[in-house]
Amino acid sequence: MQNFLINNNVANVKCAIQAGQHVISTEAERNLIVYMIIVLLLICGLVILFFVVYQKRKNALVLKNIEQQKQFDEELLKTQQEIQEETLKNIGRELHDNVGQLLAFATMQMNSVSRNATEDLKPRLENASDALKEGLAEVRALSKSLNSDVIRNLGFKAIVENEINRLNKSGLIEATLNIKGENHVLENKKDEIILFRIVQEFLSNTLKYAEADTLKVYLEYATDKLKIKVKDDGIGFDVASAEQGSGMTNMKKRAYLLEADFKLESEPDNGTVLTIVYPYRRV
Repeated sequence: MQNFLINNNVANVKCAIQAGQHVISTEAERNLIVYMIIVLLLICGLVILFFVVYQKRKNALVLKNIEQQKQFDEELLKTQQEIQEETLKNIGRELHDNVGQLLAFATMQMNSVSRNATEDLKPRLENASDALKEGLAEVRALSKSLNSDVIRNLGFKAIVENEINRLNKSGLIEATLNIKGENHVLENKKDEIILFRIVQEFLSNTLKYAEADTLKVYLEYATDKLKIKVKDDGIGFDVASAEQGSGMTNMKKRAYLLEADFKLESEPDNGTVLTIVYPYRRV
C-alpha cells in the first residue's frame, strides 16, 4: 500500500512537471508570435514610409521639371519677343532715316520743279507733291508704330491713337477709338509694347482677312487693370474650327507673358471681337 502511494505521488509529480513544461512552451510560442507580428508591422511600416517618401520625391521632381519647362518656355517667348522687337525697331529706323529722307528730298524737288513749271503742268505736279507728302506722313507714322523706343516715349494710349489715325488716312477702313476712365500710365514699358503688338496684330489681320468696313477700339482704364476691346464688322470665322495660325498664336503667347486674360470671339458673317484684360504690373 505504501509503495502504491509512492508510485502515485511520483506519477503526479511527473504530470505536473510535464504540464509546466507545456505551459512554458505555450508562453514561448506566444512571445515568438508577438515578436514576429511586431517585426512584420515594422517591416510594413518601413515599406509604407519608403513608398510615401519615394512618391513625394517623385512628385517633387515632376513639379520641378514642369516648372523648369515653364520657365524655359517663358524665356524662349521673351527671347523671341526681344528678337522681333529689335527687328521691328531696325525696320522702323530704316523707314524713318532712309525712306523718309528720300521722300522728303523728292517732295522738295517736286516743289522746286512746280514753281518753274508751266501753268498746264502745275496741277499735275502739285498732285504728285501731295502724294509724296502723304507717303512721307505714312512712312513716319508707320516707323513710329514699329519702333519700340518711340512706343516707350509716346505711351500706349498715344501709340494706339497714332495707329488709328494711320488706318483712317489709308482709306482702307474706318477706325475709331473710345477711351473710358482716366489714362493710367503703364509702369512696365515692356508690357506696354507687348500689349500694343497684340492690338497691332489684330488690326493687321482685320485688314488682311476680315473685309471689314469699320473697326472700333475701346480702352477702359480701371484702378487695377486695363480692359482692351477691339471689334470689326468683317466676315468673321468659326473660332473652334479655325487653324491656329501664327497671328492668333502670337497674340495668345504675348497675352500669356503678360498674365492677361485673352479672349477672341467670332462667328461667320458676324465680325470678330478681341478682349484683353491686363492687370497692371510693376517692373
